[in-house]
Amino acid sequence: MRKLQLLLIAIVLMVSMQVNANEKPINREFNLNNPDVRKCLIEASKSEGWKLEAYYINANNKLVMVFGKDGETKVYATR
Repeated sequence: MRKLQLLLIAIVLMVSMQVNANEKPINREFNLNNPDVRKCLIEASKSEGWKLEAYYINANNKLVMVFGKDGETKVYATR
C-alpha cells in the first residue's frame, strides 16, 4: 500500500512539473550582454507599462531579465 501511495505522489509531481515548465516562454533573440540592448529593452518595456522584476544570471551563465505587468510576465534571456 505504501509503494502505491509513493507511486501516485511521484506521478502527480511529474505532471505538475511538466505543466510549470511550459508557463513562461523565454525570448532569446536579444544579446543582453550588450549594455545598450539592455537599456533599450528596459526603456521600451517601461514605456509600455512593464516593470523590471528580476535580473539575474542563470545556471548556464546566461543573463535573464524578467518583466511584469498586471500579473503577466515576460522573460528575456541572452542568446
